[in-house]
Formats: sequence, C-alpha cells, structure tokens
Amino acid sequence: MKLSPTLELAVDLIRRKSVTPDDAGCQALMMSRLAPLGFAGENLRFADTDNLWARRGSDGPLLAFAGHTDVVPTGPEKLWAHPPFCGEIDQDGYLHGRGAADMKGSLAAFVTACERFVAQYPDHRGSIALLITSDEEGPARHGTVKVVETLEARHEKIDWCLIGEPSSTGRLGDVIKNGRRGSLHGYLTVHGTQGHVAYPHLAENPVHAVAPALDSLANEFWDHGNDFFPPTTFQITKIEAGTGSNVIPGECLVHFNFRYCTENTAESLEERVVAVLDRHRLRYDLEWHLSGRPFLTESGALVSAAQNAIRTVTGEETGLSTSGGTSDGRFIAPTGAQVLELGPLNATIHKVNECVKAADLDTLSDIYQQILVELLA
Repeated sequence: MKLSPTLELAVDLIRRKSVTPDDAGCQALMMSRLAPLGFAGENLRFADTDNLWARRGSDGPLLAFAGHTDVVPTGPEKLWAHPPFCGEIDQDGYLHGRGAADMKGSLAAFVTACERFVAQYPDHRGSIALLITSDEEGPARHGTVKVVETLEARHEKIDWCLIGEPSSTGRLGDVIKNGRRGSLHGYLTVHGTQGHVAYPHLAENPVHAVAPALDSLANEFWDHGNDFFPPTTFQITKIEAGTGSNVIPGECLVHFNFRYCTENTAESLEERVVAVLDRHRLRYDLEWHLSGRPFLTESGALVSAAQNAIRTVTGEETGLSTSGGTSDGRFIAPTGAQVLELGPLNATIHKVNECVKAADLDTLSDIYQQILVELLA
C-alpha cells in the first residue's frame, strides 16, 4: 500500500524503539527531512537526553512546534494485538504501535506540514522552529526545560508554541488545550516508635497517627476552580509502612499529589498541608517537588489561528480545555510564549494496543500547515 509522506514518516518513527530517554535516531531522521528546507539544527544533549532545536529563519515572530520522540514502556508484548514497534496499518485504517498517538504521529505531521508550507511560501515572514526532546515521558529534567534555559540565555524568544500532544477526545480537532493545571508532589515521612505488636504501650504507630491527618487532607476543600480550570484535587499515590507481621512500624511513608488551578499556588498548598499535619501533632519530615505551575493561553493570535485552521480543514468547531496532566508547555509558557496543544485522539495513549486512525494524521498535517499559513504566510 502506498503511504502518504506523513504516514511513511510516522511508520519509520514508530519502528524506532525510543523508550525514555532513548531517542533511537528519531531526531536525526526528522532533521534529514528538515535540513533540505533550510532548517539549521542544533543537537543539545544534556545528561542522558537528546534534544533538537531546528530553526528556519532568524526574524520574528517565531512559531515553534514542540514534541517528544520518547515513548513509555510497552509492558508485556504478548498483550499487544500488533507488535508494539511494528508501525502497521490494519484493514480498518488504524496505525498501530507505541507512540502512534503519543506522539510520533504528530512529529511526522509537523515535518510534512513544514515541507508543504515552505514549498508554497519559501519567503514566509518570521521563523519556524521545532523543539524536540527524548525526555518528556520520564523525569523531564534534561529535556525541554534545558533547551528553554539555553534559548533564554541567548535571548531567543518563542512567540507561539504548538505542542503535538494528543488533545482530541471524540474526533480530531474537537479539543485544543490552552493551558494545564499545576502539579505538586509531596513526600511525607511520619515518625513513630517501632515495637512489638503485643506491647503497643511501648511503641508509637505512625500509621495510626497519620491516618486522621490523611482523612482531613482527603476531605479538605481547596478551591472552586474558575472559568478556565477545574477545582484543585488532592490524591494519595502511595502509603508504605511495616517490616513484619508482629512489628509496629517505626515510620510511615506517604506520597501525594496536587493538580491545582490558578486559585492556589504551590506555596499556599504547602502551607495548608503543613498546618493540617501540625494540627494533628505529627512528628514528620516533608519534601516537595513542583513538576510545573499552571499556565493559560487566553484568546489571541495562536488560539484564533488554531481554531480557524481546524474550521478550514475539517469544517468543524473546536473547544478549549485545561484538563488532563502536565506537558512540556509548563516550561515554555513562563517565557511569555502563547502555548497550545493540538494532536490526535488520546483514547489509547499509554495503553496496550496504542493506535491512531491513519487518515487523521494526514488531516492533522493539513491543520498544522494551515496554522503556519494563518500566522506566517
């Protein structure tokens, strides 16, 4: 079967086993397509992470496509109906493989959209760039955040950033993400006194001590949310204690996470948690890790361009959302860039049998091309 340029590239990318933080040659493949268009590529490697910054043009405004070549592990391959790195298109027209939706399909669409746009508008205004990392699905410490630091240090500013994360829910383009909630992790260690279960008066059980505090936190009202964000949520992700069936544990470990909106800050949430723990007279240590602060792109050039492009290509309207987890947009938005996420359906991401409708990738490439037309033609 003759594949379109977008699908051909997507298949080639999927067949490269780029599990975090391994890029497996994906960025070099993309650059081999971008260089003939006049893109200058920089390979920015930090620790174990490969990053690519490829730019065409030197003037502003700058539109950057951002994405990641790394994928999450496959789990047991025997559970997959198609091998996870096969890049096969089935008889129903679905492209199968890890990364098909998250997000090698979008990467292929980035490249082919640029190819057609540059052919049509070789003297377009401003600049086009691609910011690609191999560490988005992992710790995200040496990927986009480091590239953004590099760009900021040399005063290279992104005006508009389009991230290819799978934002669609029911049909391609029905949702674009114009912001994300913040993510704050807490790592709590509650101290007790180890002892024999038959002599509890000689011990102090930290599990018993922390349980009422966790109940208070789980039932705490944090905020109502607002017009752009749902309410802040608190979730316990791990509880661990104990060394044996007859031993009262000496400490209890609790991990929890906030997904929070702009009605709170990381600092205000930290203060409120400490107040609850202190009210319950716990002996504890508490460490925090801020994965990202909330960000929001309100109405403006990028939102309008994306909405117009989807309408032009598909004839459908689109909605704005800030739901879901975090993305690398949390590193780009603080620089002042307008940031949007627009990609394929997210129904199978991070799942066994990840797939995407093959025709959607060609349509997505057309949408990306139209966004380029809207902003830089």
